[in-house]
Amino acid sequence: QVQLVESGGGLVQAGGYLRLSCEASGRTFSSRAMGWFRQAPGKEREFVAAISMSGDSTYYADSVKGRFTVSRDNAKNTVYLQTNSLKPEDTAVYYCAVSLRGALARAPSNYGYWGQGTQVTVSS
Repeated sequence: QVQLVESGGGLVQAGGYLRLSCEASGRTFSSRAMGWFRQAPGKEREFVAAISMSGDSTYYADSVKGRFTVSRDNAKNTVYLQTNSLKPEDTAVYYCAVSLRGALARAPSNYGYWGQGTQVTVSS
């Protein structure tokens, strides 16, 4: 069983940045790809980024490519999402999750063990 706890969200002005963290419990963390998703009020949960179990491969949604960076520290059981040049449309609850397919996938159905989320609010 894996439990995930996100942190690092907050209120920031447009153009600002935040570093989100997702700490995992359980010994299987380093053997799993991980994903970040977000959900804004009234909208479906959407893919943001994914990272392979080694950290060598990453995958981003077009809407965040060039602004967000996903990374991981397997020694700390933690995956990060560095969010730069934030825009008001980035406002959402951000979640991390464990890939159940062993690959970098976009669909939320390919992920499990969701965390409780961390709120990111970007003011204009």
